[in-house]
Amino acid sequence: MEIFGIGTDIIEIHRIKKNIENEKFIKKIFTENEIEYFKKRKMKRESIAATFSAKEAVSKSIGTGIRGFNFIDIEILRDEKGKPYVKSYGGFKKFCIDNNIYEIKLTLSHCKEYATATAIALSN
Repeated sequence: MEIFGIGTDIIEIHRIKKNIENEKFIKKIFTENEIEYFKKRKMKRESIAATFSAKEAVSKSIGTGIRGFNFIDIEILRDEKGKPYVKSYGGFKKFCIDNNIYEIKLTLSHCKEYATATAIALSN
């Protein structure tokens, strides 16, 4: 196991508030599974902001940002205890396979004004 890269992101929650009312934005950035999670959480903007921040942190952990793939190629889900995890699709999945990235560790946090995420990409 080797650390491929580390990424972190922080976002002001009020910035995401404007965008979550735009269905086009939601569908461009988030997968159906993520949207279902948000609906279960009553579309709380801090959960949406933390998930957006996680996607940014993940893209930074592989050193590319959102290049060669789309936001919806990175899916941020939670297990039964609420621990976040990453699923990969499309161009992001291909990048991970090509670079032997087998897991991305992720942590999320938020307060009243900010949401933040840190991601560590692990490779063989």
